[in-house]
Amino acid sequence: MKAGRMSGLLPWRVVVALLVIGMLAGCAAKAPSGQAMQGELEGFSLPHEPAEDEALVYVVRPEITGTLVRFNVFVDDTDAESEVGYTRGSQHIYFPVEPGRHAIFSKAENWADIEIDVVAGEIVFLRQHAEMGLIMARNSLSRLSEDDGKYFVKETELGTLLNSN
Repeated sequence: MKAGRMSGLLPWRVVVALLVIGMLAGCAAKAPSGQAMQGELEGFSLPHEPAEDEALVYVVRPEITGTLVRFNVFVDDTDAESEVGYTRGSQHIYFPVEPGRHAIFSKAENWADIEIDVVAGEIVFLRQHAEMGLIMARNSLSRLSEDDGKYFVKETELGTLLNSN
């Protein structure tokens, strides 16, 4: 009798798992391609430009997956005083960095990091990817093209900036 109950539960669990996976896949934010993106960006200016002697980093989190979980962003190390801000789903932040090599860290259930090498006046766009974790959302980081980065800045709200920029 127990075997019958167990086999009856298995299909239900599989269906729920497939539904959750399907919903998460549907939440992935994608930028339009080619001319459609150019049309979307026509007349759009970034909310903040770099100072003459600095570079500027935008971190975008366009997905709504794990929206309640803060993804904290740090520059060069993971000490509390190195935190520059945080995002939730459909948000972005920006912060200046000095020219040179930097490590950008993102904290969710896990730590993600990416290395950048910037020159004065440059704008770098990074994307936080939200992924299902064991307890809360996990994350990873990737670099975006200028057009994709601008598009996601345009489509997201400002997150929380620390150490006033």
